[in-house]
Amino acid sequence: MNLNIKDLRAKYLSGETTIKEVVSSIFSKIEQTKDYNIWIYTLNDEELKPYLKNLENKNPKDLPLYGIPFAIKDNIDLVNIPTTAACPEFSYTPKKSAFVVEKLIQAGAIPIGKTNLDQFATGLVGTRSPYGACKNSINKDYISGGSSSGSAVSVALEMASFSLGTDTAGSGRIPAAFNNLIGLKATKGVISTSGVVPACRSLDCVTVFAKELDSIKEVFKVANAYDEEDIYSRHYEKVEFEEKAKFSFAIPKKEQLKFFGDEEAKNLFDEAVKKFESLGGKAFEIDYEPFNESANLLYSGPWVTERFIAIKEVITKTPQIVEQTVRKIISSGENINAINYFESEYILKKNRKKAEKLFEEFDFMLTPTTGTIYKIEEVNNNPIELNTNLGYYTNYMNLLDLSAIAVPAGFRKNGLPFGVTVVAKNFEEEKLLSYTSKYLGV
Repeated sequence: MNLNIKDLRAKYLSGETTIKEVVSSIFSKIEQTKDYNIWIYTLNDEELKPYLKNLENKNPKDLPLYGIPFAIKDNIDLVNIPTTAACPEFSYTPKKSAFVVEKLIQAGAIPIGKTNLDQFATGLVGTRSPYGACKNSINKDYISGGSSSGSAVSVALEMASFSLGTDTAGSGRIPAAFNNLIGLKATKGVISTSGVVPACRSLDCVTVFAKELDSIKEVFKVANAYDEEDIYSRHYEKVEFEEKAKFSFAIPKKEQLKFFGDEEAKNLFDEAVKKFESLGGKAFEIDYEPFNESANLLYSGPWVTERFIAIKEVITKTPQIVEQTVRKIISSGENINAINYFESEYILKKNRKKAEKLFEEFDFMLTPTTGTIYKIEEVNNNPIELNTNLGYYTNYMNLLDLSAIAVPAGFRKNGLPFGVTVVAKNFEEEKLLSYTSKYLGV
């Protein structure tokens, strides 16, 4: 069944289908795809009842997300449903939903369940979960991308019209690239993180996956709301934008582009650059090192300490329940001192200024979303190095307070997708959506 938000709304309005029929078809699909390890928890009939009842006497015209099914990464709270963060022993049952989930439900959306992830949202691979490695939607031998693995695959395999992920290092973009989706990582703080198990609380973002740009726009309109209770929440200061017929964009210097031996990915990136140029753009090579230097701070700098703080009780009292690679990464945050923090902060300040200057000169920056993709077996054999490779184009984003959208950019000969990311300053989502629309021809 086509779960595109626009099409589904039209079918509801015309009476061509009902919410119950849509939900029933989704649960049939869930049964057929259990070996993908997508879901940690799906709602039963009794748990779905209040959401369906809530829409009984409502007019689809009055609710922007009326009857729209969505999936929730299992580090984001849904009332009365366990949140595990992919650690069964950590599990708790929240008494209320995360702020963003509440907003979506008020707009008519229906939660289907909680999706698998790299444990405690630590990883870009989708393999670090006791619930099993979440498999790629196109080829099950390959990684789905993490940490928002299940959220992406649930949309790719049509069990949700859209899904919520989180993104600290790239988790809302890399799974989009690996499953031929669009992933929006909006400006830090404009989508509330109240009711989200923190990874790095000062950097975390809630993100949106969908197949179509229109669906991303619809969900962002609802999700983007100020939350008084979230200390990191920000009012959305929308930067007005008028699309230019001629525009300029930055790309990393050739010698700074990394594809880790993936020649097809290199060619697909070159094609994406040419496509933007055919639409009126002019590409300029820039020094990518300020972005790379910032990216390296995420796991070698003091922000690992935030990960340690987030699960301090678990990792100090019962370290054995934390997945081995996750434990190794997070444990390193215990001994980072204030000197390291300030030294890192000075580097970031310097690089933020460089980024500001760059985005004043160019309309946006275009990079690969990742340089390559790996098989599950390859990642299991070399978990940290390959994960680091995947973060080369993503890890700097929240540290430098930028906004981004990951979009599909073609396929390799083996059918696996490639993606690019359009990057802009904070609060420039309108610009991102506009140029993405131009690129996708929608």
